[in-house]
Amino acid sequence: MKWLSSLLLCFALLYPLRTFATPILVPTPPPVAARAYLLSDFHSGKVLMEKNADERVEPASLTKLMTAYLVFQRLRTGKIKLTDTVRISKKAWRRSRRSSRMYLKADTLVPVELLVKGMIIQSGNDASIALAEFIAGSEDGFVSLMNEQAQRLGLTNTYYRNSTGLPDEGHYSTARDSARIAQALIRDFPEYYRWYSEREFTYNAITQFNRNRLLRHKPTVAGMKVDGMKTGHTEAAGYCLVASALVGQMRLISVVMGTKSKKARTRMSEKMLDYGFRFFETYRLYKAHEPIDTERVWQGNTSQLQLGLSEPLYITVPNGQSKPLNAILRIDKYITAPFKAFKPYGTLEIRLGNQVISSRPLVALSSVDKGPLWKRLRDSFLLLFY
Repeated sequence: MKWLSSLLLCFALLYPLRTFATPILVPTPPPVAARAYLLSDFHSGKVLMEKNADERVEPASLTKLMTAYLVFQRLRTGKIKLTDTVRISKKAWRRSRRSSRMYLKADTLVPVELLVKGMIIQSGNDASIALAEFIAGSEDGFVSLMNEQAQRLGLTNTYYRNSTGLPDEGHYSTARDSARIAQALIRDFPEYYRWYSEREFTYNAITQFNRNRLLRHKPTVAGMKVDGMKTGHTEAAGYCLVASALVGQMRLISVVMGTKSKKARTRMSEKMLDYGFRFFETYRLYKAHEPIDTERVWQGNTSQLQLGLSEPLYITVPNGQSKPLNAILRIDKYITAPFKAFKPYGTLEIRLGNQVISSRPLVALSSVDKGPLWKRLRDSFLLLFY
């Protein structure tokens, strides 16, 4: 039976046994008592749990995330400064008398920095209106800027009627859009995001505490730090909260809309963040502008081109499931000069098993001009046989 043993040995060498890592199971997301909610990873955008995330609901003071975004834009470009003083209008004073406010007095001058803190930490409607009027001349003018910016950021189910979130017919947003504006604000203005973690603010001899109670809660996951973001409440909207938290380099954004109480919005947000950090992990696979592949260039002043990504690539996977990841490059057959940097010439796919979990365009990392005439003629001839 030596021949049989030899046959089996050859078979084993040609067809080795394939071993598969045992998948780590992720439990079903916990129940969340909210009209709508969503939990996503900040870097990868991966949604970890959601319900009614595209249902249009009243956003209440979550509106002020967009108000802050436009204020931060003007600060970044130097169109306004933190030291600029703003005259408080009667409208800003009057419209906030029976709502959350900074206790501004009409016809007084207040620095922009104090108004920003009052809007973020105290959720001051008076501060929001004052800033809107200062930037656009009127709150209505500012609202038009809010809606333009919403379109630029891809907030397809959001429409603003005011800068505060006070009840107004036709003023709506969604849990998904609220997560998107929060992600954009953290990404685009890290130097101003720090104000969202401040726990209290005093103005006019009145100290008020940040309504985001998660800032003062003991973390349920080791190393978790909540550093934002915004609460909201009206009778129609219920109690809302956009929260953001870190464990190491992993950041999650949770949104709950339409909970029954302050305590409930805190507890539900905490439950979602706990789930995300316990059972998922996020990795940066590639840096922006990092060479991933080198390809032949035809008819150019160079014959080699490096391809990469225009933005960093992050992926979020269940804990322990990063090893089965595979990267697949799909490159265009011919790359012919001239072309500008960041023109796409293929696709990078990241697969977990048979599932594509991320797909990004591969772009040229440099521009390439036309080569000399002799090289173009040579390459044209070679392409006939390539």
